[in-house]
Amino acid sequence: MPARMRLGAAFLALPLAACASVTSAPPAPVAAAPANPPAGMQYLYGSGEGAALSVQAWHGLLGYVAAKVKARPSESVVLAQGASLDAPQFVPCGDKPLAAVFDVDETVMLNTGYEYHDATSGKGYNAADWDAWEKTGEGAVAPVPGADHVLAALRKMGVTVIFNTNRSAANADATARAIRAAGLGDAVHGQTLYLSGDDAMGSRKDGRRATISSKYCVIAMGGDQLGDFSDLFNAGQAVPARRAATLTLPIAGMWGNGWFVMPNPVYGSGLKGGVDDVFPMDKRWAPPAKGEQ
Repeated sequence: MPARMRLGAAFLALPLAACASVTSAPPAPVAAAPANPPAGMQYLYGSGEGAALSVQAWHGLLGYVAAKVKARPSESVVLAQGASLDAPQFVPCGDKPLAAVFDVDETVMLNTGYEYHDATSGKGYNAADWDAWEKTGEGAVAPVPGADHVLAALRKMGVTVIFNTNRSAANADATARAIRAAGLGDAVHGQTLYLSGDDAMGSRKDGRRATISSKYCVIAMGGDQLGDFSDLFNAGQAVPARRAATLTLPIAGMWGNGWFVMPNPVYGSGLKGGVDDVFPMDKRWAPPAKGEQ
């Protein structure tokens, strides 16, 4: 009897289900994955040119650090409190041990798995997805070309490698695992790994840099965003003014001379600006009209 009752209920439900299928709205179409990833991803994660540029930057950094190890500097490459981009001053080294400080994402480690998800889902950046990636993505990361070999060489020279990243301090253990999985060595939170949430400054890194430079003579820094070198680059400047700040001495003399930028055309503070920001009025061109050539 109970079985027959269940069967009867099922038959009674069939017409209702049929009606529901007729009156309910069709499911929203799922966006098809693009045939190709965005150009910046093609360059950074797939091209030989992107790989060569990264290796070139890492080789330059290694040569610079090797020279500083032989001739110990009196100043670090971390801007001192109160310094400006127009009048930079640097934290003195004293007898502190030598260190090199690096951002993580797209500086020493490629987030290949996350960017695959980004490219194929069409969702763009999503904070919840990124948090899940920080926690679980260690199996789909790779070293930035050249980074693994150079970091190992720095350690052999006696230079402490320190990571200063805006990944969440809540995911410190997972980030350390990802760094190790990428072949970049060990990282210990609060010693050789500093993260967003370690202080009250959020994504700004100057506070963490001050903590690091109070313990170490930082002889080189590497990053893919200007904020990896100083928060002064993110003080609300217009795009042209921010670019000009990087090209004006004495800051211009820091690039490749203590500060090393890794290529990242995929995301970040460098991907801003309208037509008037990017193309100066006196550097524009259009094909001549007929008869004017």
